[in-house]
Amino acid sequence: MASVLTIGVFDGVHRGHQALVAETVARAATAQHRAIVVTFDPNPLEVLRPGHAPTRLCSVAHRVELLHALGIDGVDVLRFDDAMSHMPATEFVETVLVRRHDARQVVIGAGFRFGHKAAGTAQTLRDAGLKVVEFDLAAEGAEAISSTRVRARIAEGDVELAASMLGRRHSLTGPVTHGQKRGRTLGYPTANLCVDSMAAIPADGVYAGYGYWPSGRALAAISVGTNPTFGVSQRTVEAYLLDVDQDLYGSEMTVEFAHRLRPMEKFEGVQALIEAMRVDVAKTRDLLGPGRPKPSL
Repeated sequence: MASVLTIGVFDGVHRGHQALVAETVARAATAQHRAIVVTFDPNPLEVLRPGHAPTRLCSVAHRVELLHALGIDGVDVLRFDDAMSHMPATEFVETVLVRRHDARQVVIGAGFRFGHKAAGTAQTLRDAGLKVVEFDLAAEGAEAISSTRVRARIAEGDVELAASMLGRRHSLTGPVTHGQKRGRTLGYPTANLCVDSMAAIPADGVYAGYGYWPSGRALAAISVGTNPTFGVSQRTVEAYLLDVDQDLYGSEMTVEFAHRLRPMEKFEGVQALIEAMRVDVAKTRDLLGPGRPKPSL
C-alpha cells in the first residue's frame, strides 16, 4: 500500500518530532495512504563518531511506542551500521522509500540531510518523483526544539524545561538492583536503578518525581549522583518511593523527573543527611500532591 512517510532518528520524540509525525499522519489520512516512520538504531552518530555520540533520550522500544501513540501505522527501524553509512542517498531512496514502502510523499524537517556523506537533500527526494513537504520544527523560545537542546537541559538538571520541549516528563528505565542498602539504615530505603550507559541522565542532585513498576506506582524522591557524605564515588540513580514498603529487587522500574529539588551535597554527618532527606520527601509531597500519579509516557 502506498505511504506518506517521515525519516529521522527521532530520539526522544520531542514536540518538534511530534509536529512532523502529525503532518505525516494528516497527509496520509487525506491521501488514504499508510503513515510510516523510517528511523534508525543505533543513532548514526554512534557509528560515525564512536566515543563522541550523544546520550539517548529514550530506548528504541520506547521510541517506537511513542511514535505509534501518535497515530503512525508502521515504524521501520533500520539497523544503522557501516554498510548503511556508505549507502548513497539515491540508493536509500530507491530501496527503502520507493520499493519497500511505496512512498508517495515524504515529510521532513527543514534542512534534513541523509545518505552517504549527508549528500541527500529534499531535491534528491523530488528527483525520485516524491512529493516533499519541508516542515519547520516546533520552537521553544527563539530556537527550534531539537534533541540536542533537550539533552543539554537534562544535563543541566533543568528537567522542567526538558519536559516542556519533550511534551512529557523525562524518564529512565531499568531493573532494580542491589545497592549499598545504606538508605534502609537511614529510614529511607531506595530502589537502585541499573540504567543504560548511553541514557541521558540528569545532573547530579535530588529530584521530585514518580516511580512506576509492574505492580504499582508512587511519588518518588530521586537521587542522582555519588554519595559524597559517605565518600562514595560511583554514580547511581536511586528512588525513594513514598508510602511504599515492598521488595522491588529484580523489577523493571521507570522513574520520571518532575522538579529538581537541590544539587548533590556533602553533609556534616548522618543526622544532617537524614534531615535533608526528610525535607526532600516533604517537598516532593508538597510539589506533586497526594494520590496515585498517571504516567506521562
